[in-house]
Amino acid sequence: MDRPELLPLPQLHAFLVLAEELHFGRAAARLGVAQPPLSQQIRRLEEKVGYPLFDRTPGRVALTPAGHALLPAARRALTGLADGLATARAAGSGRAGRLRIGFAASLALTVLPGLLRDFRQRFPEAHLDIHEMTTAPQLDALRDRTIDIGLLREPPAGPSELGFRTVLSEPFVTVLPAAHPLAARRTVPLDRLADEPFVLLPRAAGPQLYDRITGLCEAAGFTPRIAQHAVEWQTVCALVETGLGVSVAPAGIRRIRLKGVAFRRIEPGTARTRVAVAWREGDDNPLVGQLLAAIGQGGAGSLPGTATGPAPDAPDARS
Repeated sequence: MDRPELLPLPQLHAFLVLAEELHFGRAAARLGVAQPPLSQQIRRLEEKVGYPLFDRTPGRVALTPAGHALLPAARRALTGLADGLATARAAGSGRAGRLRIGFAASLALTVLPGLLRDFRQRFPEAHLDIHEMTTAPQLDALRDRTIDIGLLREPPAGPSELGFRTVLSEPFVTVLPAAHPLAARRTVPLDRLADEPFVLLPRAAGPQLYDRITGLCEAAGFTPRIAQHAVEWQTVCALVETGLGVSVAPAGIRRIRLKGVAFRRIEPGTARTRVAVAWREGDDNPLVGQLLAAIGQGGAGSLPGTATGPAPDAPDARS
């Protein structure tokens, strides 16, 4: 099949201006050219079309049927080009384009809402693709280039092709059935959980966080006995509510509202978990740099203290 002939954009522009002015002198002045070059552009375009586009009589210029037919297409072509150039410039400057973000589900309770709200306000032309995934899959997705930014807990230490920046530090809390005797306390010494069954995320979902929690237990003198694994913290809390076990979790998990679950601060109270934004070093997506710059300026996603406060205390709590 023969491909349609492309018409030169300068000739279409000259045609459109003349069609609007219907006067060679005014159209030439508007284009910033002399009248003869304008007439030459129109003649070349008519040669390509194969038919006259304008009726020229002394003191009068009018569109022919062929000119009337070409006019809407010329407008669409030039508008489309202008829109495309604007989109390209916005993407090149980092104001538009596509940013794929992976996030740990628990961060929908803390960092994520503020990050998305701030980023959309700063860059309304950008398109965000949001993907819920635990830490280990996020790291794989960053390396595989299926996401551009990760929001995860306990980033890995050591050399990496990925960059990490802390956006939140929060304490740990115990997650207890509301009827559990320890739920009456203001704080819970971690060694008091030594004989309890635990519900935890599987290590494969986030090795660093899993090791951090089990490490806290080991520092308190015991190895936690895992009764059940659950991939999401909301499921962990639901299983705790049924009495299947207890858990140790980041304090932001308190925002999961279950009547049958109590969240209590742990002793020692200095233990904290780190939330970080992750990206590929040298990524050429300008929106990645824009988001990191916004975080560095205290903007999108920079929410210190979001979930760092103490867990709610029982009305009759005792130390």
